[in-house]
Amino acid sequence: MRPFAYTRAADPGQAVSLVGGDPRAAFLAGGTTQLDLMKDGVLGPERLVDITRLPLGGIVHDDAAVRVGALTTMAELAADPVVRDRLPFVRQALLLGASVQLRGMATVGGNLLQRTRCRYFRDPGVAACNKRAPGSGCAAVPGVQRMHAVLGTSDHCIALHASDLAVPLTALDAVVHTRHADGTRSIPLTRFYLPPGDSPHVENVLRHGELITAVEIPLPAWGTRSRYLKVRDRASYEFALVSAGVALVVEDGVVRTARVALGGVGTVPWRARGAEEVLRGARADAASFRRAAEAALAGARPLPGTAFKIELARRTLVRTLESVAEESS
Repeated sequence: MRPFAYTRAADPGQAVSLVGGDPRAAFLAGGTTQLDLMKDGVLGPERLVDITRLPLGGIVHDDAAVRVGALTTMAELAADPVVRDRLPFVRQALLLGASVQLRGMATVGGNLLQRTRCRYFRDPGVAACNKRAPGSGCAAVPGVQRMHAVLGTSDHCIALHASDLAVPLTALDAVVHTRHADGTRSIPLTRFYLPPGDSPHVENVLRHGELITAVEIPLPAWGTRSRYLKVRDRASYEFALVSAGVALVVEDGVVRTARVALGGVGTVPWRARGAEEVLRGARADAASFRRAAEAALAGARPLPGTAFKIELARRTLVRTLESVAEESS
């Protein structure tokens, strides 16, 4: 690890000023994997601005939404009674991510900003990585592809977005609140992440020095049932091969509202709007769920090593839909 300066920010304004005014500075907070990547030689900021003690934690509820401070830990959010009762698939995604110890340290804001687990990105000995070195190529395309994306990919990058939490938050149209040098803004999570296109090194819409302060999670209508299902190689401390987050309102055997997002398959948390369109007004039955699953994966671009994910994702989504529909009946 290269030497770096360390500063503990006294307040959010100072944190934004310190990082925004220094192109070689970065925030330090739980869940971003910043230190891991520095130790591996992938990132090399010259200054870290520690925000872990800023007053950006806490959970506030009203009738419409849950507002979560960016420094709230994953464990704290999972334990919240409103999340447990009204947002069960958010809680499930939190509890299926990382380990107990990490959930007690990783923050909500940090989780949303975690970097890809692509082995080629995280190995500086690999020269071809457009995320680390724009224009150098993508070693994953001709390499080991199994843990990579099939949706939102480009010829320049197939790296997967790893967050479990971001999947149900994307389905719910969560909003990210930020602070920057010129003020504040609110960014829908569906517009927060950027697919790689021809610039894989630009992963989200944040400006340098822009700080996530809170995440607002809209509460679904009463009667909504939801589930997050994660398929992985082992039962704990493993990233998703595929996952599905589903929230439905089913009345008299008909799907009235549907929210669907996928994980483990996209370069960004993937909102399956095609599946939602199929489901709304359809019978809550196996045939409708299979059509929705086909629509959800319609734009997939698999490579030989990721082709298995297409059918696995379809089956995972169908199973999740069936589970939610059974709970609603």
